[in-house]
Amino acid sequence: MMANYKSVFDIIGPIMIGPSSSHTAGAVAIGRAANKVFNGLPQKIVVHYYESFAQTHKGHGTDYAIISGILGFAPDDSRVPNAIKIAESKGIKIKFIEETVDSPINHPNTAIIELENTDKQIKLAGCSIGGGTIEIREIQLDGFSIKPKGPLPIVLVKGQSSDNEIVEKSLKKLAQIYQTNKYGTSDQQQIFEYDLSRRLRSNDIAELSDKLPELIYL
Repeated sequence: MMANYKSVFDIIGPIMIGPSSSHTAGAVAIGRAANKVFNGLPQKIVVHYYESFAQTHKGHGTDYAIISGILGFAPDDSRVPNAIKIAESKGIKIKFIEETVDSPINHPNTAIIELENTDKQIKLAGCSIGGGTIEIREIQLDGFSIKPKGPLPIVLVKGQSSDNEIVEKSLKKLAQIYQTNKYGTSDQQQIFEYDLSRRLRSNDIAELSDKLPELIYL
């Protein structure tokens, strides 16, 4: 599959609260991906760090960056440095774990985020590859174990084959679909994953979400 990196701005990085594009802005992006998958505020957050993230997360602001993303903040939001205090003020319990083994998704800047409340729990494994750009390599959601190739954007749609036909037809008008994957559970539920050639506009995402409320765009 072709990688989805086409611009020098993928390397230079975004407008952000620093200090590091890979360890701070990238961490915000991983947290925001978890926020979108969870679709709400959790009561408990556990973040597992691996390799470089495990060694440097405190000094590079990775902790408040991850939490700010989980709260839905943008990388340049002035609240980013205070994200941990803001989350704790909402009653959210937070735990950071420095793992001493190699990254299970084979990248030195790896964070695995677990979110839960009384109704649901998710797990998302992401890595920061530089310039604020991330890859998502595993998502556990509603009994599904989804394993994207990594590069974003991707679209996840939970539903039946008829839903797949609707969203695929719509997506083909907006971007090239590099790859489509289908995941199932023992009770016949399905999630479709679409790996896209370019990011979608916000109004296109809103239009797709109106048709399919359980659509997730990362």
